Amino acid sequence: MKTISWPETVFTFAAECKGKMAASVLFAIVSVAGGLVPYLGVYQILLLFLNGAATPGDIWFWAAVCLGGHAGQLLFYALSTMLAHFSAYSILENMRLNIADRLMRAPLGSVLNEPAGRLKNIMVDRVEAIEVPLAHMIPEGISSLLLPVGVFIYLLLIDWRMALASLVTIPAAAFIYAVMMKAFNRQYADYMAASNHMNSVIVEYVEGIEVIKAFNQSASSYEKYVQAVSTFKEYTLNWFHSTWKLMNLGGAVLPSSLLGTMPLGMYLYSSGSLTPADLTMCLILSLGLVTPLRNFAIFVNEAKSIEYAVKDAATLLALPVLDEAGQPVRLAHHTVELKQVCFAYGDGNKSAKPGADSVLHNLNLTLPEGTFTALVGPSGGGKSTVARLIARFWDVTGGEITIGGENIKNLPLDQLADTVSFVTQDNFLFNCSIKDNIRLGKPLATDEEVRAAARAACCDGFVSRLEQGYDTLAGEAGGRLSGGEKQRLAIARAILKNAPVVILDEATAFTDPENEAALQQSIAALTRGKTLLVIAHRLSTIARADRIVVLDHGQIVQAGTQAELLAGCVLYRQMWAAHTGAKSWAAGRQQGGGEHVSCG
Repeated sequence: MKTISWPETVFTFAAECKGKMAASVLFAIVSVAGGLVPYLGVYQILLLFLNGAATPGDIWFWAAVCLGGHAGQLLFYALSTMLAHFSAYSILENMRLNIADRLMRAPLGSVLNEPAGRLKNIMVDRVEAIEVPLAHMIPEGISSLLLPVGVFIYLLLIDWRMALASLVTIPAAAFIYAVMMKAFNRQYADYMAASNHMNSVIVEYVEGIEVIKAFNQSASSYEKYVQAVSTFKEYTLNWFHSTWKLMNLGGAVLPSSLLGTMPLGMYLYSSGSLTPADLTMCLILSLGLVTPLRNFAIFVNEAKSIEYAVKDAATLLALPVLDEAGQPVRLAHHTVELKQVCFAYGDGNKSAKPGADSVLHNLNLTLPEGTFTALVGPSGGGKSTVARLIARFWDVTGGEITIGGENIKNLPLDQLADTVSFVTQDNFLFNCSIKDNIRLGKPLATDEEVRAAARAACCDGFVSRLEQGYDTLAGEAGGRLSGGEKQRLAIARAILKNAPVVILDEATAFTDPENEAALQQSIAALTRGKTLLVIAHRLSTIARADRIVVLDHGQIVQAGTQAELLAGCVLYRQMWAAHTGAKSWAAGRQQGGGEHVSCG
């Protein structure tokens, strides 16, 4: 398989701005040419004075030429930089949009296996790190390369020996930098690994700060956090200490071009081979080689920064994606069937094979259209896996899943997402208004449709008590909302979506007994007339299901109504006894003091 270089990867994201990048390069070249004009003007003025032919008019003319050249250099450099910045930010935008799209189309397992800190570091920090080098490497990098070439050619035209003498310090500086860069790739890779690890630990610390505080683990005593931050600091400083001597030595040697041009120039002048004007001009030009070459050395480091940033981004862009059908399929009905389904977790689910380690084993299950089916069983039995496979968060590793007789792999992902509503126990609220959080279910919904969905989900009462009502930011309200209230907001979102197939995965997990009635009303509003699959440990919420399926170790133990399972399934009777015992304990703890919550 062909390995794509980082410049090729970058330019694949620059398709819409190739013209601007080409213009930026052209303007940079014109800017370099303008930078050479002042040297020509100064040379002509020197000749005028040395030949005794200087007149105010001639001096003013060549001074205007110098000024015009410098103005042209600045103007075209500004244009080149402007276009380069536009191109750079276009590339950043396209990279972030492509990464987000890839994460949406990748199997959920591939995304969940990536640490949140690493994802944030790549999508925010690493992609952003491309901008500065990219925006400046185009105009400044070209200038830093072409200007010395132009100056060197100018020197050759005056005297080839002085041209060679001006390069005398470059081999020595190149050797010093080569020694310094010998372990650069390894050191830079270690630096990025330490940076990624620190970012992941910082994100973990922030996300888990409630647990850290509860167990009295402050920042200073939380060893993992302290070690990650300290390791990054120590590595960075050690890397700097190991290179600063060579870096300073190279920085001192490279600019010393006069070490070659001054002795040789004086010799050639004394021997009559150089005129005073040529000698002066050669000395000036040799000094003009220095700054661009030093800048170009800096760009080598920035190019490495781009290389690693693009490499990190490419790991996300290379995530396996779910195969997707091209055209929507007309579904005759919304019965869901699992036929001989096997599933095993693996690397992005692509390498997983059915076998002893499978989570599901030749599972056959039918969810008739418009019915309420419940999945129950011990933890780890495969219940949530079934739910996620129907929503196609992963692909099955054996068998097939159909909706309306069509394999879900034949449905475009957008159509499948519109067909299936998925409500989990961990319902994330975005930091936008409560209204917009609900509207995620139907982006074009009116405010009245949002409120209607909220009323159906029994949200209107507690939302109206917030200071700004539906316009309250979820981030501000988050600390004031209970788990059950957040759950009802998620159900309101699903009601607004109005998908024909609804999956509730532990949707009542955070509900207190006194709030359960309100949540049950919310679920009833959501699922009316829908094909419903509910996964629940709280068995009282699924007692009226049309069919209850008991799942254990990836296989169906028994299925039937509540009464049938209580009469004929030992595992279900044990689960029911444990559940009713827990409810009795919770009721005793409440001592009748719980407040009943209803939609009214």
